[in-house]
Amino acid sequence: MMRKEIILKRGREESLRRFHPWVFSGAIVRIDGDVAEGDVVRVVSSAGETIGFGHYQVGSIAVRMLSFGEEAPGKNFWTDRFTSALKLREAAGVISDQNTAYRLIHGEGDNLPGLIVDIYGDCAVMQAHSAGMFLAGKEIAEALKALFGERLSAVYDKSSSTAPFKADLDLFDRYIFGKREGEEIVKENGILFSVDWIKGQKTGFFLDQRDNRALLAKYARGKRVLNLFCYTGGFSLYAMEGGALSVDSVDSSAKAMSLLERNIEINRTAGIVALDTVHNSYITDAIEFLRDSEDGNYDLMVVDPPAFAKHRGSLQNALRAYQRLNAMAISKIAPGGVIFTYSCSQVVDKISFSEAVFSAAASTGRSVKILHRLTQPADHPVNIYHPEGEYLKGLVIYVE
Repeated sequence: MMRKEIILKRGREESLRRFHPWVFSGAIVRIDGDVAEGDVVRVVSSAGETIGFGHYQVGSIAVRMLSFGEEAPGKNFWTDRFTSALKLREAAGVISDQNTAYRLIHGEGDNLPGLIVDIYGDCAVMQAHSAGMFLAGKEIAEALKALFGERLSAVYDKSSSTAPFKADLDLFDRYIFGKREGEEIVKENGILFSVDWIKGQKTGFFLDQRDNRALLAKYARGKRVLNLFCYTGGFSLYAMEGGALSVDSVDSSAKAMSLLERNIEINRTAGIVALDTVHNSYITDAIEFLRDSEDGNYDLMVVDPPAFAKHRGSLQNALRAYQRLNAMAISKIAPGGVIFTYSCSQVVDKISFSEAVFSAAASTGRSVKILHRLTQPADHPVNIYHPEGEYLKGLVIYVE
């Protein structure tokens, strides 16, 4: 078999010796062999030393490393990686009868760059962010079946919006093992959520806010709560379960709001949320809703917008947007109020986000204190050699 190799420029292997999982296109001096997108390639230093193996792809990130060292990924590669990931979740206490939805594979955080696998009950939903992971779909499904056995009834591949469309892949969302019919209801800290991985955003639910939602519930009792950019109502349900006086949920998506109403219904039926808790849904622009609201209407706010910056070129505009949005929230909240504010933009680091919120607070002239600094949960681990993986930043602030 012809060897497929990526030869690096002199000195460009140093980041890989520190186990960073990416090879940038500018680090490559030549490509040997008939290499196609998605192929597993050997990465070789200028001195001829094998650094490791990874998936090749045309683009700025040319190789996503699968392994380091002389040995290529073998037949047990996928099951070994998945078993290791499951052990991490079990050790962290993520999986229980009160938590039946969790992230099993978090890309670089689980040494599988380009792959996301979320578990919803007995169904796994995967998203490939690279050509190599998309092409490995059947192997991934087989490894999941081996890992879970009869506890897994289906694997759904939802990669059509995440895999590289220029790679000439046959992209469409589909079940690659089994099939699920009807509604899937999962538990998160005992609260029930209906998940639609076929029509919903991402894999169907934002699992990365689990711990932060639980923290919000502790602040909610007796409070008037505003949940901006609420999607299917995760924070809203936790606020209601925590004893909020009232909850207003705002999102521009009618589809998401319909699922939020369904989530409220199933939790009220199950006795998890009180029947007399006031909830209002508003299908409108969240920023306009906040701008038009009266000062002091809310004691507790959630400001969790979609990513304002997808690449570094939009970073400064994003920081200004975070500043304006948080200034508005700080100026509107009642004295003694608490704001949970977030950025999920990978290119916005936690220092820059904190500075944006600082500038927002200063512009209002109000006294503001930081109560908590928040990040993603244990099933979204950050590889210590890949700090870029810490994408979720949050602050809980108290406004006098």
